Amino acid sequence: MKKMMIVAVLVCSSTTLFAQKYMTRTGKASFFSSTPLENIEAFNNEVAGVVDSKSGDIAFQVPIKSFKFEKALMQEHFNENYMESDKFPKAEFKGKVADIGSVNFSKDGTYNVKSTGKLTIHGVTRDVTLPGTVTVKGNTATVSSKFSVKTADHNIAIPKLVEGKIAKQIEVTVNSILTQK
Repeated sequence: MKKMMIVAVLVCSSTTLFAQKYMTRTGKASFFSSTPLENIEAFNNEVAGVVDSKSGDIAFQVPIKSFKFEKALMQEHFNENYMESDKFPKAEFKGKVADIGSVNFSKDGTYNVKSTGKLTIHGVTRDVTLPGTVTVKGNTATVSSKFSVKTADHNIAIPKLVEGKIAKQIEVTVNSILTQK
């Protein structure tokens, strides 16, 4: 009887702990490069993400080859020449929502947050602080953030021939709906 009670407590505890997490495998990310010569935009709907509503731990992983461009040639150059996606297949952010206590996951609403952590792109990891919002609605949390990334900070080389067509600073947008698990 004692063993059954311990098992029941462990099962209930693990269910409560598991319910703290919000996850997705179909999150959305995009980027935009704007120069006087050309605008380049790409979209990705295969972002994996998790937020722990109690600890504030947050992680997002973006498969580089999943970015879709208007022109196939742009996508090919992006993967082969700039991002070297065979060598660096993903970008990721791992960190903490600094003010997770300000987000009430049991009440619908929109909350402004900041996350600090490590952003890895093209094999280069940088410490960053990213602004964002968490919008709670029922058992979902939509995580949104817009920030800039300098290509030079991540050793992404832009050939002289096309440097006027690719911005030195790229605007990144993440807008992903995570479901409570």
